[in-house]
Amino acid sequence: MNHPNMPKHYPKANVHSIDELMRMNQSVEAMIVGNTACNEKSYTLLDLASFSNLKEFEVGNYSFSFVNELKLIGLSHLERVVIGEKCFTKKKNGYDYDPTRHFYLKNCERVRELKIGCYSFSDYSVCEIENVPSLEVIEMGELKEESRNFFYASLELKSDSQRMK
Repeated sequence: MNHPNMPKHYPKANVHSIDELMRMNQSVEAMIVGNTACNEKSYTLLDLASFSNLKEFEVGNYSFSFVNELKLIGLSHLERVVIGEKCFTKKKNGYDYDPTRHFYLKNCERVRELKIGCYSFSDYSVCEIENVPSLEVIEMGELKEESRNFFYASLELKSDSQRMK
């Protein structure tokens, strides 16, 4: 029986708009963003730090076009990140250099998987993946076609070599 003063547990949440994202309960464990979602020009920063229980972040295709900065930092429960095609980019079928567009995946000790579809982040200038000791899979685009992920960004993976022993 649920006591009225006990916080409710929200294991999964579907998102179709910025308004839904802003109202989302921060105890969510799986955030699933639909196709062509959250494309409002005024929404330029997506920082998921307040979702401390988040285990899975999944985004459909053609979403978050105007987000200049995606921060996945300090999410101690995060295990999986999957971004569809042509997300987090203004250049849906191309690439560009925009010094204001940055991606960060840092200090997420449980993340095992990072998958990014073709043309996503194609105009981002920074891709930082740091302190993710459980990371086993990184997939960006497809080998059979030009994917253009982080086209002008340098990819740098950083780890603490002492923990590898």
